[in-house]
Amino acid sequence: MRIMETTPTFGLIVGTRGFFNPALAAEGRKALVAKLDELGYDYVIPPEDATPNGAIESLDDARVAAEVFKENAEKIDGFIVTLPNFGDELGVVQTLDITGLDLPVFVHAFDDELGKLDFANRRDAFCGKLSVCNNLYQYDIPFTNTTYHTSSVDSEVFEADLDFFARVCRTVKGLTNARVGAIGARPAAFQTVRFSEKILQQTGITVVPVDLSEIIFRAQDLEDNDGAVQKKLSAIQDYGTIPDGIARENVMKQAKLSVVIDRWMDENECHASAVECWDSIQKNYGCATCLSMSMMGEEDMPSACEVDVLGAVSMYALLLASGSPPGFLDWNNNYGEDRDKCVNVHCSNYPKTFIGKDEIEISNLDVLGETLGKDRCFGAIKAQVAAGPMTFFRVSTDDPRGAIRAYLGEGQFTDDPVDIAGGSAICQVENLQGLMDYISKNGFEHHVSMTRGYCADVLQEAVDTYLGWELYNHNSA
Repeated sequence: MRIMETTPTFGLIVGTRGFFNPALAAEGRKALVAKLDELGYDYVIPPEDATPNGAIESLDDARVAAEVFKENAEKIDGFIVTLPNFGDELGVVQTLDITGLDLPVFVHAFDDELGKLDFANRRDAFCGKLSVCNNLYQYDIPFTNTTYHTSSVDSEVFEADLDFFARVCRTVKGLTNARVGAIGARPAAFQTVRFSEKILQQTGITVVPVDLSEIIFRAQDLEDNDGAVQKKLSAIQDYGTIPDGIARENVMKQAKLSVVIDRWMDENECHASAVECWDSIQKNYGCATCLSMSMMGEEDMPSACEVDVLGAVSMYALLLASGSPPGFLDWNNNYGEDRDKCVNVHCSNYPKTFIGKDEIEISNLDVLGETLGKDRCFGAIKAQVAAGPMTFFRVSTDDPRGAIRAYLGEGQFTDDPVDIAGGSAICQVENLQGLMDYISKNGFEHHVSMTRGYCADVLQEAVDTYLGWELYNHNSA
């Protein structure tokens, strides 16, 4: 099962401190569990009778909880620490330390009520949270904070914080276990997309290569009446509008190619891919790869062009953070004299959801079609991306320094007109010239991944707090 299809699972740590009312801890535990049930999250928590009041205070309590978490290590995506009263800092930090799972941690503390500050009802979690966070800092355990220092679990802000943390957990887990298919070799003229597999592996990202000839030969071996081919052919016809002049045999080639790539991705348990999309596939097989890549992206398996593996990593990160299929584009043209707008294009392989329109055209590649012959270039997705908010992200390896670097930001797709071939997007970014200056001076690639909606905050938390990559956030510059 792909990570996008799973429900986040949290390990729950309920803190308490002896001279505060223990009933608050028991009530807080029940309130948190009820909220998680209501929102549909899964969780792992020690049995209520395993420790006094179902909470963690002593070293013995920490050992009990840690054992439960270790037994469920493969299920847990991150930890939620909640303080219904002051909480015991040692109980919390020792639980995480003994458990030894390098996972995101979310620290929450309950609100006090102004009318309930007597000894029987006061929580002092506002203060206790500072002590817990101090210990996490001492133990070098990174954590995610809440929007407000304290909050009710029944508040909208807490629900939003949980959603944010769940997406951070998904992004961290997804990237640190990612398998990216490198299908074919990069174009010889594109040194731009060179990268280090070894540096990626240090984060947990594995690159799985395959020679393009294996894909081509497997596609050529498929029969037209193969059940999977016929199913894919039907899916292609439903995916967009194919002009009348396109030969059916060219659509059939595309269907067979898609079936083979889908199977190879499944056999190798890959989550994303980067494909040798020109010009060997056109010369030696007779179609483009764009449609196959677009349809994979629509199924939450993003695919980057020109064997840009780090472009695929960037796309996968955006998918994990946003939950929406990303696109892969070139920063391509200025938009007249408007210096905060530009034209981004590709041939293209944009997923239909990324385009944001019901109707798309599936036709021949434009540029390569002129040089290689249009009859060998069917499979390009053609449309202008619909207006709306967007997030952009790009990962790169700095090989001489042994580091992973990235930049991100937010902007808008606009509906300004443009007459340009392929898939296009008019992008509006505040201080676009400053962004281009940063990209240029820091040696980033001309490719960028983008997704609909805003999710830069999730990516920043995942990258800064947990992955430790170097990050430039354009909106914070």
